[in-house]
Amino acid sequence: MLRTRFVKQITGTAFSNYSTNRSATSAINLFKNSCYNKVDYKINKESSAKDAVDRFTAFNVGCLAVTDNTNKIVGVLSERDYINKVASTGKPSETTKVGEICTYGPIIVANKNDSLETCMSKMMFKDIRHLLILDDAQECVGMISIKDLIKEIVKDKNETINRLSFFNMGKGAYFGSE
Repeated sequence: MLRTRFVKQITGTAFSNYSTNRSATSAINLFKNSCYNKVDYKINKESSAKDAVDRFTAFNVGCLAVTDNTNKIVGVLSERDYINKVASTGKPSETTKVGEICTYGPIIVANKNDSLETCMSKMMFKDIRHLLILDDAQECVGMISIKDLIKEIVKDKNETINRLSFFNMGKGAYFGSE
């Protein structure tokens, strides 16, 4: 009988209380815990490349969403864009416009309800480290980085390790005595 309870726990009947569901983590929830949630991650395409680098440094981010004069997203500017199109070519960053060096469409984006796995697949497919998040009206509502995904995965793994450790020590087992 005790073995049956243990098997039920392992197979998910009772054990589901002790495992986390990474798939339930949506792109918008990742954004809420992201460093991009606390900063203005948008920059106008008419701004200078130096302004973009100043934002990269001040906010400790690696990508900015590029907007036009109506505040509509038209592209993204990453540190990689700056290095490849300004620093390595010797262009002056004070006079080079963001619109000259940013990456324009098609831009890979995440929908606000995309899972962590979907976001990671999109990043790996195009070898990118940032995703803009769009709502149902196709408006940009956030940005996430690969670091945000990794932090969530590590958090999930740590929670699983803790739960299994507690289970092994007899805490939080089938009867939920805690």
